Amino acid sequence: MSSIRGLGLLLLLTLLTLEVGADEMYRFRVYLKDKGASEFSVDRPEEFLSEKAIARRLKRNIAVTEVDLPVSQLYIDSLVSAGVVPVVHSRWLATVVVECMDSLAVEKVKELSIVDSVKWVWKGEIGGGVCEIPETPAGGNEAKDELLDEPYGYAYNQIKMLNGIKLHEKGYRGKNMMVAVIDAGFLNVNTIDVFKSLNILGTRNFVLPEESVYVGDDHGTKVLSCMAANTTGLMIGTAPEASYWLIKSEDSRSEFPVEEDYWAAAVEFADSAGVDVISSSLGYFSYDAEGMGYCQTALDGNTALISRVAQLASEKGILLFCSAGNEGNGSWGKITFPSDAAGILTVGSITSDKKRSVFSSIGFTSDYRVKPDVVALGTGSCVIGPLGDIRYANGTSFSTPILAGLGVCLWQALPWLSNYEIIDLLRESSSQYKRPDAELGYGIPDVFKAYKIEHNHVSLSR
Repeated sequence: MSSIRGLGLLLLLTLLTLEVGADEMYRFRVYLKDKGASEFSVDRPEEFLSEKAIARRLKRNIAVTEVDLPVSQLYIDSLVSAGVVPVVHSRWLATVVVECMDSLAVEKVKELSIVDSVKWVWKGEIGGGVCEIPETPAGGNEAKDELLDEPYGYAYNQIKMLNGIKLHEKGYRGKNMMVAVIDAGFLNVNTIDVFKSLNILGTRNFVLPEESVYVGDDHGTKVLSCMAANTTGLMIGTAPEASYWLIKSEDSRSEFPVEEDYWAAAVEFADSAGVDVISSSLGYFSYDAEGMGYCQTALDGNTALISRVAQLASEKGILLFCSAGNEGNGSWGKITFPSDAAGILTVGSITSDKKRSVFSSIGFTSDYRVKPDVVALGTGSCVIGPLGDIRYANGTSFSTPILAGLGVCLWQALPWLSNYEIIDLLRESSSQYKRPDAELGYGIPDVFKAYKIEHNHVSLSR
């Protein structure tokens, strides 16, 4: 945001203008000085928040503040007048991502009095279409379709490990809870049998708004199945009776900082829709263009845009589960962003013998907070593939929704608690709560134990 930073951007733009062709687009993150004189008011939240969003805040005693107000339409119009096209914006952080074909057009934006600074966040071809997904199971993942005598089917072990079956037997399976799954795409979820009973509240695609979330990438399909699959003898997920928003924020075609902006827009939308829980199996630390990534000192929960948004979501009363990342045996090694945010639950991965998966990212944060918070099965997790078949997949992408679904059920059972109190309960119920470390955090949660801990607290307080 300094004059030096502005000079660096100008030099970068000049280089980009020389290097790219006429069929390429740029996107820039515009940091506004403020959000302008809003046409909305905190006294009329119903004009920009849903009834469910307002109800959630009233229930949790969370005030609607100026942070929640949208960016002034006059500011958006000013950006358009400068010759750029707004793509997404963050009301919480007062940023707008804009698009233009000529990188030098952004110089006009920088001259606007409402603009603090500008950052290049994406370069790519116009259009682009969807990514093609193979029509056969990925190498090494066996497809299965035979039913088992066990009602939970192939998902039994991953739920049993967290003692989630007992919570389900108490009648807590996610009913009346609203969940947003933010991911890369949900290929064929609308046609796969195991999702037929799924209550889908709606979908949003912040990468390609005109494109369905049900085409392209199948990562979200597998993630969602860990929570929402519901076929006896084949697979029952951890929150099969919850209601879901399916939101795409990951651009599978490339890796650029603009995906943090898409994710921020997805989270803010989920907040405005009134969701209780977000499960996100996305994480970032490096990008396709040199010099755009982060260093590990930024893992403080306050530096990365995506981490700041995650923290703000928690302050709005949302229980956010985030994957720790799969960099444990790579050069980065550490957790990825936004899993460094303080107010969320970061989930690592373990094997069936309860050891850290070699790929599971480790902590701590740069300011020495325990991350990951907890772990769940992420090596050989049971998932549903895009053909509706059972597969086994590896990654914190899957340990996260496995636990998140049970977190949904736990909150259903204990609705008087805040999101922070649910996180504390899950930590307290975990296998190494008194001796957390950088690999497993507080360990493996026991969600039924967490349920009993709270009921014991309630009984003692009477």
